[in-house]
Amino acid sequence: MEALLFLFPQFNYMAPKEEVYFKIIGPEDLQAPTMKDDSSRQKDKERKSRLSLFLTKSGSHENVSPNKKTNTTTNISPETALQWSDSFEELLKHSDGVESFSQFLRTEFSEENIEFWLACEEYKTIDSDTKLLSKARCIYTVYIDSDAPKEINIDYNTKADIQKVIAKPTKSCFEAAQLIVYNLMKKDSYPRFLHSDIYLRLTRRKGPGTNMFRRRSRSCVFNDRGEATTEPSAW
Repeated sequence: MEALLFLFPQFNYMAPKEEVYFKIIGPEDLQAPTMKDDSSRQKDKERKSRLSLFLTKSGSHENVSPNKKTNTTTNISPETALQWSDSFEELLKHSDGVESFSQFLRTEFSEENIEFWLACEEYKTIDSDTKLLSKARCIYTVYIDSDAPKEINIDYNTKADIQKVIAKPTKSCFEAAQLIVYNLMKKDSYPRFLHSDIYLRLTRRKGPGTNMFRRRSRSCVFNDRGEATTEPSAW
């Protein structure tokens, strides 16, 4: 079996420069490039995750970050929380409402929706072309790209339209995607939020020692005997 001898520069820069690193490479090492590719992809994902964290911390809606955790139950009155049930638009007008909704979305592993919406709201307030380009690329990398760490659920055409203009973004380039995410949260997540422990405790309709609601199937419910019925879901 043939083996190849390769010389590599010394990786320890504190060592004498005359030293070299020897390694015998055989056929079994032919997979090394693949492993390197995997490592590169992993580094790319880590870089995008750091970008996502940076974007989340820098983006805000009335200085609210979706990753910010506060004891909202002691800061929000039941009367204020009850106002959020008037409409989804009313909820988004309140910084505490946005944060409480963000906490709920984290329990459903869909916090990328509100984070993307908040990022777009901030994006539209940027006046500097340089900052606009930087922010657009950051939003695209974190939420739009196929390998994005927090990829949102939008259709192919909307994503393609963003890809066409991302090199020279406009203030409206994310509007279509933002509207899709907005409607998804309004029609799907918001109604469940109003029935969640997070919201019910804020309105004092649920005590801290009671069991959490469980989301029922959209297609059927179960009676006391555990049998499936075709009754409409309570959700």
